[in-house]
Amino acid sequence: MQLNHVGISVANLERSMDFYKNVIGMEIAAAPFPLVGDNYQQIMALNDLQARMCVMRKGSFLLELFEFSRPEPASKDSNYSVADRGISHFGIEVSDIRSEYDRLSAAGVRFHSPVLTFPSGIKATYGRDLDGNVFELLEMPKSSDGNRR
Repeated sequence: MQLNHVGISVANLERSMDFYKNVIGMEIAAAPFPLVGDNYQQIMALNDLQARMCVMRKGSFLLELFEFSRPEPASKDSNYSVADRGISHFGIEVSDIRSEYDRLSAAGVRFHSPVLTFPSGIKATYGRDLDGNVFELLEMPKSSDGNRR
């Protein structure tokens, strides 16, 4: 098995596409398209489905963004605790976390904390997108030969 993608539900597809493209630095892998037909309704276990999605890409990582009109999505607290059940976050590896943190902070991204360094040497912080979905920025430590571990 190999991990393929993460999907998140967003309030406004174009706004989220803009965020992930222009702020996070992803590219559009599949332009927005409607989710129509029995296959989508069956796989999602949703009746009377009315939704759109797109796919964003950064390297081999794929992020599916879903905007649902029907059924009407339940509200989610944009400050939900990462301790809540379900996917708590997804990770984005960067080579210079401090500059990315500064750049994203200047763009208005909310972070839970400043960049922290763990005993393993990993540097990380959690941030939130425009809908409150949590992502982790992480920088892996370099070995003595200068390569990432």
